Amino acid sequence: MAATVKSLANIPVVEKIFFRNLLGIFIASYMLLKKKQSILGNNKRFLILRSGLGLMGIACYFYALSKIPLADAVILNKISPFFVVVISAIFLGEKIRKVQSIALMLSILGAGFVIKPEFNISMLPSIIALLSAFFAGSAYTIIRHLRHTDLPETIILYVSFISTVSMLPFLVLGQFTIPISTEILGLLGLSIFATSAQFLMTHAYRYAPAGELAIYSYSNIIFSTIIGFIIRSEIPDVLSIVGGGLIFIGGFINYYSNKRNESQ
Repeated sequence: MAATVKSLANIPVVEKIFFRNLLGIFIASYMLLKKKQSILGNNKRFLILRSGLGLMGIACYFYALSKIPLADAVILNKISPFFVVVISAIFLGEKIRKVQSIALMLSILGAGFVIKPEFNISMLPSIIALLSAFFAGSAYTIIRHLRHTDLPETIILYVSFISTVSMLPFLVLGQFTIPISTEILGLLGLSIFATSAQFLMTHAYRYAPAGELAIYSYSNIIFSTIIGFIIRSEIPDVLSIVGGGLIFIGGFINYYSNKRNESQ
């Protein structure tokens, strides 16, 4: 999905978000109707909150992808599990264990290596990529809460519908570019990749704790680095590689800490 977004350089971010979510509306609605379930859902307040956070996260992510190398944007977006730890501590009163503190510090240090701060306007896309991780972490936390009240298809329908409808005013006001044939295929691919990922991710967070799943999501960094090299000949610099490694190590420490805590 990320590579497809980056390849659509001439398409506005708003238009990409619109097409990213459009297919999800039809598929999720069909699946709910087939199961004879209401499309309105049960926990509407948290469904809307999860959708709003998801929309802000994807908007930040798509913007960052258009401005910085693919691997860098993906690496910074992968800090989202650490935001889950912080958000849980602030709003749910969960304690941050010593081992998790070490993992957090490693992730912050790793982000610094990737961003390579110069303390000027050039940092903005990287900061926005970090914001995408914050919103994603918040949304993932809410998915764990919604598993008690709503089906994955309901969650996806809300996200897809709210994200799509929210983009319509911007499209009407001029944030729309008529795509050429290759861009039409790109937008179709974007919708297919994103919808598939939404269903897989939502089901995953429904059946397993977020802490356990986080370690597997880091494979995204490897995939994106390979795809970025093949499609755009992008090779991460040494600092980005070091930063990505630190974030991965922090993620592994956080994963191992959660598993050990559960076993105890």
